[in-house]
Amino acid sequence: MIKNELKSYAEGFEKRLETALEATNGEYRLVADACKYSLLLGGKRLRPFLLNRFYKLCGGKDGLCVNFEKAIECIHTYSLIHDDLPCMDNDDMRRGKPSCHKKFGEEYALLAGDALLTEAFGLAASSDQRLGSKNILDGIKILSTLAGINGMIGGQTVDLLYEKKTADENILRLICNLKTGALITCACLIGCTLAGADEERKNAAKTYAEKLGLAFQITDDILDETGCEEKLGKPIHSDQSNSKSTFVTLYGIDKCKKMVAELTEEAKRALDVFGSQADELKSLADYLCNRDY
Repeated sequence: MIKNELKSYAEGFEKRLETALEATNGEYRLVADACKYSLLLGGKRLRPFLLNRFYKLCGGKDGLCVNFEKAIECIHTYSLIHDDLPCMDNDDMRRGKPSCHKKFGEEYALLAGDALLTEAFGLAASSDQRLGSKNILDGIKILSTLAGINGMIGGQTVDLLYEKKTADENILRLICNLKTGALITCACLIGCTLAGADEERKNAAKTYAEKLGLAFQITDDILDETGCEEKLGKPIHSDQSNSKSTFVTLYGIDKCKKMVAELTEEAKRALDVFGSQADELKSLADYLCNRDY
């Protein structure tokens, strides 16, 4: 069952993450503590899971891609730290606990995010050389591009620009594809790249990721309206309080649920090139489509 697979992976990955960041000097250990606090708050570990599974799906040897798994989770965590800051979404809670800036202060939360972003590339560059130097370099390029201004950062920028004004479907898709979808696409493409996959498989992974990322974000929009605050680990109706346009404000919950179902089917069809070996990733798409947190 995919829920159990995801949970099992997350538990093992959590232990590997504990050694991802170390600060040896007591004078600046505070920022390392802030990094680890947010990095080890839990979560689905969806992005490293996707990286790991596409790496295996494309014939990669088990375990060699672990530094990239850590790297993408560091980048995802940094984005959440910064996203929670008062100048951004101003959220006091993350996964049921005080967000980084509430626990350590805004200045140290800012530095923790900066540190995680920087350390991510050191982790990726220190990957096992059996992956091949070119594959490692190509993976770092993908990470830089899709986490950067033409990826996640670009999406966050457009999101802020439209915070107090109405966004149409094209703008909402742009925000979702970049802010949420880019890092999901990044994970899938890096997994394929590190395993030396051909273009057909990379294109299939990219399509899967883009459809999945959009479905994932629309589901988030739905849960912000209908979800349980205790399960989500953060306040609901935050989009509404920040005057944000979402797919729910544009189309309503029923149409959004239909869109999620359609996108999920499209994501699954994209994996047909892999045959039955992709059944787990198809199940993952179904699970994420129907999640309640």
